[in-house]
Amino acid sequence: MLASAGLLQTSLIWVAYAIAVALVLLVAIITTFTWQSPHERSVAVSIVAIVSLTSLLATVFLLPVDIALVSSTASAHLGAKKDWATPERIDGILLTLKVVYYTLYSFDALLCLIVIPFAYFWYEEYDEVEEEEGTSGAGARFWKAAKYTLGFVFLVLILFLLGFFVPAAGSGNGKHLDLDYFKRLLAANKGEKALTFGVGLLITLGTFLYTLYTGAGLALLPVSLIKSAPSISAPQLSATIATDLEHNRELQRQIEMRNAGRLDGMSQKDRRELDALLREERTLVRRERLAAETRGDGRSGVFRAWTKIQAVFRPLKLLGGILLLLLSILVWASMLITGIDKAANSICKEHCGYILGHINVFQPVNWIFVQSAKAFPVDYILMALLVLFFFGSSITGIATIGIRFLWVRVFQIKKGRTSPQALLIATVMLALIILAINYAIAMIVAPQYAIYGTQTFCVNAPRHPGEQPDCREHRDMVMPCSEVFSEPAAKDVCTPTVMSTFLNRVTINWPVFGAIDFWAQFAFLGVFMVVFVTSLFRTPRLNLNELDEEAEVDEEEGLLASTGRRFGATWGDITGRTKNRNGYGTGDGEGSNGRG
Repeated sequence: MLASAGLLQTSLIWVAYAIAVALVLLVAIITTFTWQSPHERSVAVSIVAIVSLTSLLATVFLLPVDIALVSSTASAHLGAKKDWATPERIDGILLTLKVVYYTLYSFDALLCLIVIPFAYFWYEEYDEVEEEEGTSGAGARFWKAAKYTLGFVFLVLILFLLGFFVPAAGSGNGKHLDLDYFKRLLAANKGEKALTFGVGLLITLGTFLYTLYTGAGLALLPVSLIKSAPSISAPQLSATIATDLEHNRELQRQIEMRNAGRLDGMSQKDRRELDALLREERTLVRRERLAAETRGDGRSGVFRAWTKIQAVFRPLKLLGGILLLLLSILVWASMLITGIDKAANSICKEHCGYILGHINVFQPVNWIFVQSAKAFPVDYILMALLVLFFFGSSITGIATIGIRFLWVRVFQIKKGRTSPQALLIATVMLALIILAINYAIAMIVAPQYAIYGTQTFCVNAPRHPGEQPDCREHRDMVMPCSEVFSEPAAKDVCTPTVMSTFLNRVTINWPVFGAIDFWAQFAFLGVFMVVFVTSLFRTPRLNLNELDEEAEVDEEEGLLASTGRRFGATWGDITGRTKNRNGYGTGDGEGSNGRG
């Protein structure tokens, strides 16, 4: 009966994970088709991007499952293992987790180092003229792409061989390395050592991207939701454009009438002025058509109703932005507290990647997770949402900053306008960032909870040798699990998560990775603060020049409807009426007529 209860609980956790993965697949499909450029869409690139995003999100969502499974083996109130949690059952749970972790990480590495580069070169080798002439077929494209991809295969082999043969640097004499926990971390075979080296290197590379993109995105995501309402509504914009268009055409008529009947034709000055007015007229006509699309003119009643609904529920976006902003500040403060605590009180400092034996200062995020664990499964849902928040912030950062080499923007990430090459590169960047996010959450954001979950142990002496300690009458003797406790009861009860064990193995075997990853968190906090303070004093602008460029492209390709979403809506979108012209500002410093 007890074994069945344990099997039921662990099975429900895996079922919840399977449902989450199914939802993740839907999110990956929506994300890919939302950001991808419709007129540059490639079937191969779309499939690779969807599969890659699904695998990456499935990997990052495995951390809450890891915490849930190890926590389910112990009673947090009694500080003892549950009756069904025999050593054999626990070993089976950990083995299953390791298999899933290694499978997902191996698949992610295969995608990022081989499949995505191959898809990139496959797309680059496409030549429409050669395809039409029949001079280049699929076989030739395949071999060319495979030839370029071999370089990444060699890179993987070099990383594995380095990790296999280079001696681990963490086998030095740290004063706390004689504890059983650290002994287990150092007891790794050659294959595990090679894997920890490779993953440690990738985590460190991802940390640099995480510091810039996720740090900026963590501040920009909530602020963008709060400031999402534009400075001018679609009806007001329509009225403004109509007035400007009427004024433009009146000036054209005046020039034509002034030059009517002249035998020598129109003067050079008037010709230049008329040409400028004609160009401005074409721009205003494009804006007028886009404004009509936004209002839903010529569209179905369902589309117009959806536009009204979006305007009505915009305050919810504002409320969501405020809540995410509070969450960002809470996470920032918690990371700062943990960083200072680790720097000051780590049991072995840089020798083990600043592992913290136990939290010495109140840490709000960690406390929230421990308290919410009393109402199963609230803490696991919160952890999944936190992971998703970091992932969404990373996407926001990449979309805002773009793909750059130093200060030069190579690719721009934009909804509906992302090229296939940019989509694939962004996917690789997200893969590296996810590795860094796993490190940050497990080691900095909620270190105690991410390592041991809700597990506790009883320090009361057992009545008989070989029995579990009994704290039913001594609840004050129940202690949270920690890496530094060497009591037999802690060794028997406390089971660290697979993710935290692997990350600590990386940092203790290769301390240079642990030191870089740890101190980079302070750079992350600095980037967040700079972007956050800057974004508070920047007002959202309606960039009409950018709008004109996009409208011109859409007009050329017959895709005017797709840019209608560029316009927001305020109360004017709900009522469908315009307000007084002086009641709105363009916010771009270009005057009320909106001319570029």
